Amino acid sequence: MKLTHRPATIRDAQAFVSAHHRHNAAPRGARFAIEAIWGGEVVGVVIVGRPVARMLQDGGTCEVLRCCVKDGAPRNTPSYLYGAARRVWQSWGGRRVITYTLESEPGDSLRGAGFAPVAKTKVAHGGWARENRPRDNAPIYQQRKTRWQLEFPL
Repeated sequence: MKLTHRPATIRDAQAFVSAHHRHNAAPRGARFAIEAIWGGEVVGVVIVGRPVARMLQDGGTCEVLRCCVKDGAPRNTPSYLYGAARRVWQSWGGRRVITYTLESEPGDSLRGAGFAPVAKTKVAHGGWARENRPRDNAPIYQQRKTRWQLEFPL
């Protein structure tokens, strides 16, 4: 069997993430989503949107908001999805793709897709909520993350 991909609706990709992601909820919005197909079954999705960090919102950068793969999917499925997302973004004139992993995650699939680690986040000890901007404070926000980046020439 060969791993293939096709466009996915944001709603279908969100449902897949809600059902299969280890530690994160589905993002609220996105620009596009891609699903990986193996043996006629959806085995993974990647959801891509604008960068969450506003200082990275330069018009040429997108962020892989979620990459989620079912147990039992082919080993290279995450790298395959990251590569597909890069090709779509590059074909739209984009210049850079970023994403984040927990510090405890090795990032092998990102390295396999050509990404490099470029920064570490700070821990938001008080969470993301502010007096005038209430937000949920999930335990995941208390962990450091590695920012990964892939740039391509114009």
